[in-house]
Amino acid sequence: MSFFGFGQSAEIEVTLDGQDNRKTAEVKTEDGKKERLYLYYDGETISGKVNVSLKKPGTKLEHQGIKIEFIGQIEMFYDRGNHHEFISLVKELARPGDMIAHSSYPFEFSNVEKPFEVYTGTNVRLRYFLRVTIIRRLADIMKEIDIAVHTLSSYPEMNNSIKMEVGIEDCLHIEFEYNKSKYHLKDVIVGKIYFLLVRIKIKHMEIAIIKKETTGSGPHTYTENVTIAKYEIMDGAPVRGESIPIRVFLAGYDLTPTMRDINKKFSVRYFLNLVLMDTEDRRYFKQQEITLWRKGDKLRKPNLQSPAIMAGTQNLQNTAQQYQQQQQTDESDKKTVKEDFLRAPSSQSNDKLNDSSDPFDQRVSSPTESPENLIQNMTREAGDGQNDSGNDNLE
Repeated sequence: MSFFGFGQSAEIEVTLDGQDNRKTAEVKTEDGKKERLYLYYDGETISGKVNVSLKKPGTKLEHQGIKIEFIGQIEMFYDRGNHHEFISLVKELARPGDMIAHSSYPFEFSNVEKPFEVYTGTNVRLRYFLRVTIIRRLADIMKEIDIAVHTLSSYPEMNNSIKMEVGIEDCLHIEFEYNKSKYHLKDVIVGKIYFLLVRIKIKHMEIAIIKKETTGSGPHTYTENVTIAKYEIMDGAPVRGESIPIRVFLAGYDLTPTMRDINKKFSVRYFLNLVLMDTEDRRYFKQQEITLWRKGDKLRKPNLQSPAIMAGTQNLQNTAQQYQQQQQTDESDKKTVKEDFLRAPSSQSNDKLNDSSDPFDQRVSSPTESPENLIQNMTREAGDGQNDSGNDNLE
């Protein structure tokens, strides 16, 4: 068929600058498999070469131009005909003409904004890719190469613990506490469950990490809940005053950062789900949302070749030399006495510099000691034959 101009008479290869030393990341494909892609960050330049080779040496390839595109796109699996592009950059590599030999074209997309992280979920996919197109009169020749993008965050300044009393009126009161509300993807969730009132026969208790993916808007909103991990943290009937510790390691699970209203197309949120089951197999649960974020492996070294940084470094060195000379002059005039600050034995301090106690090893206050704390009702799962009208709805 290539005699009539159909088929591909040339092969396209894309090589990225520094790809031998560049980090890679595993990205889940649409069919559930994983592939390793070259990793980039927001604001990083993407550059390399496009190599075009003719399948049959000695022949010529007529084309209407060669271009390369960098595209960031969101694809809804239930609406595959429409792709939502939030990034679309184009570079012309060659003008229309004839190609008679193998050719190589350099390209560069400088300081490209990549605001979102790659994601493949149940109903949505966010991807970044380079697409090279040899424009022809009858059939274009195209080549696509995907890249991975991670969004790094700084450590949250305000990261309060989660503490809440939940229960069933006159039957069960428990207090759960988690050490933080925001966790990085390699973090450890530390917490405890404290039983304040137990008047029902509990068989066991478990905790689960649930990912909630929401796509679309309005009447076309789809929500999928996926259980990432589940642990049984108690087996048997507890008694009043008993405390159950919790420790969950996140590093072993395939997690992504929390994504909120990405390009007004989808969201990904995470919840800790506490579930209790009684001897009659009735399940009670309470969900608490947590925020996940990606932490950088290490701090990037500053560019010491920058003239501004070099000038600032020189100024610091000059200032240090002047300070040392002044110190030597002062020491020759008088003898300096240095003393450490001491804390008075009777002083009361609220700081925790010397506090080595573990807040999760301490007994929490009971509801009678803290009347301002409100007790929230746990939710009974539907289908157990009981009346659920008075319980909270699942978020």
